[in-house]
Amino acid sequence: MHFITLATRNAHKTREFTQILGPGVVVRDLSGMTDVPEVEETGSTFAENAVLKAAAASRLIPGWVVSDDSGLSVAALKGEPGVRSARYAGEHATDRENIAKLLLNLQGNGDRKAAFHCAIALAKEGRVVEVFHGAVAGSILLEPRGELGFGYDPVFVPDGYAQTFAELGDTVKNAISHRASAIAQLREYLSER
Repeated sequence: MHFITLATRNAHKTREFTQILGPGVVVRDLSGMTDVPEVEETGSTFAENAVLKAAAASRLIPGWVVSDDSGLSVAALKGEPGVRSARYAGEHATDRENIAKLLLNLQGNGDRKAAFHCAIALAKEGRVVEVFHGAVAGSILLEPRGELGFGYDPVFVPDGYAQTFAELGDTVKNAISHRASAIAQLREYLSER
């Protein structure tokens, strides 16, 4: 049995990690840990931000600490929203506001290619031990579809599918997503320890 602490207070991420890691890994997050401050994401890549958060939290929390940074990269927007995916429409923007800005910026553009990226950093005692990467390619719709998922899920259709992540649901998403790929690598790493 492994115990990990996710350096997040995002309940959606915690649920995804728990579902994908499955039995054998107990997952907790920073909810209720008021003594662990938020870490500013100043990195220029997903990996840099994941490393910043994991290293900082692991100085305060014993055992394995995991942090991810993930987001959407759109070809026609030169990689935007990228590392600013959660703050694309502003510092405290909602998912709906971020999606609205994305669709506005893509208006009239025929190139809808995009990819979700994820970097997961595993740390212990302030030292990052490993970084895992995952990605899934797809395209951006003209308008949102589906009620499931979070973030840009309602406008992202993964390659090989006709439905958005918000329509496919957890079972399919957790098998093919960028985070699923990176978490699978994390699970394999932990299983060897």
